Amino acid sequence: MFSSDKVFMAMPSRIIFGSGERVAMPPLLKKLGYRNALVVTDKFFTGPTSTIISDLVAGLARAGIASIVFDGGLPDPSVSLCVSARQWALDHASAESFDHVIAVGGGSNIDLAKVISVTLKYGGHPEDYIGEGRLPGKPLPLVAIPTTSGAGSELTPGAILVSDRAATKVALMDNDLRPDIVVIDPDLTLSCPPKVTADAGIDALTHAIESYLTCDSEYFDRGGNPDPGYSGRNHITKLMAGEAIRLCFAHLSPAYEIGSDLEARTGMAYGSLLAAFSYASAGLNAVHALAYALANLTHATHGSTNAVFLPYVMDALRHVRSADIAAIGRLAGLTGADEADLARRAVAHTRDLVHAVGIPTTLRQFGVQEYDLAALVENGLGVTRLTKAFPIQPAANAYRTIVQNAFDGTLGD
Repeated sequence: MFSSDKVFMAMPSRIIFGSGERVAMPPLLKKLGYRNALVVTDKFFTGPTSTIISDLVAGLARAGIASIVFDGGLPDPSVSLCVSARQWALDHASAESFDHVIAVGGGSNIDLAKVISVTLKYGGHPEDYIGEGRLPGKPLPLVAIPTTSGAGSELTPGAILVSDRAATKVALMDNDLRPDIVVIDPDLTLSCPPKVTADAGIDALTHAIESYLTCDSEYFDRGGNPDPGYSGRNHITKLMAGEAIRLCFAHLSPAYEIGSDLEARTGMAYGSLLAAFSYASAGLNAVHALAYALANLTHATHGSTNAVFLPYVMDALRHVRSADIAAIGRLAGLTGADEADLARRAVAHTRDLVHAVGIPTTLRQFGVQEYDLAALVENGLGVTRLTKAFPIQPAANAYRTIVQNAFDGTLGD
């Protein structure tokens, strides 16, 4: 892989990581000259059970930074939510008043903040920017403070929205959407309930495994873009993905079972960060493509729709990525000298983890009917930016097998 790698990577300029280290962020913002923040979050964090936002606002004030808090974030933000959030901000201050945006919460809040950072600066409608490389320039500077370990939006060039017109997911893709400052404090994940921990954690594992197995950078179709958001796997991304896989297998179950276990939470925070580093460059493929299709059908959570497809996509790739999937098995703690057998057990072990954290392992458990399968395949194939990176091309027959096996709960011998 070394001599054929074609590496292109874009990363945040600053990352703060560590238990309690979120307090280092306001002084940094002050040093960088920021004075007026729009904080984007949701009502959980402004409610009576959380002090995260009140502590943040107080810390900003001590640093001489004024802030206004928008707490209307929702899971899977829609285009219309982005429009109304921008209007809310303009109703409370002029667009010129804000010199940066701070996102607090899961990936949905971060994606919402990404879009707001664009439309506050450049105006227009979010749909004006859907697609790759359609931003006119740098948005308002963005600070991302994730409160879950999984989504990875704090490192990615994308913002995923639900289209109000078609009830499907659409994406803004541009390297300028990557947050400028990322603050990862494992303490913020201690209050995550088990279901959120499981969903986010499996999402992180999916990012790591998909980017570990995706199309090589040598063959990745960049579409002639000199500044691509994604560019296929390479030695750097595989190193990061491999460590993320090890960390997620080691720490997800303990974090799920004992939410107050800071060591497990920190392990998952590192795993999520490294997985995001990997997939934010290498990209993703079939798991996410099919998960989007399933979410559109069932409105199930993003992590769970990834989780149900992950083992079956790995299974479909066993014959073209055998050594890599066997390596995943070793990273998960499995042993054995027979590569094919180890790859097979790695797939089963992954499905066992999905089950262990309370996520369904078949499409039937999501209420999917057999007559839905053809549409799932078609809609998954329609996410071309992901499908084109799947190592098996053309992908249609493989997608059909994956969906049928996920429906039946069947793994290959």
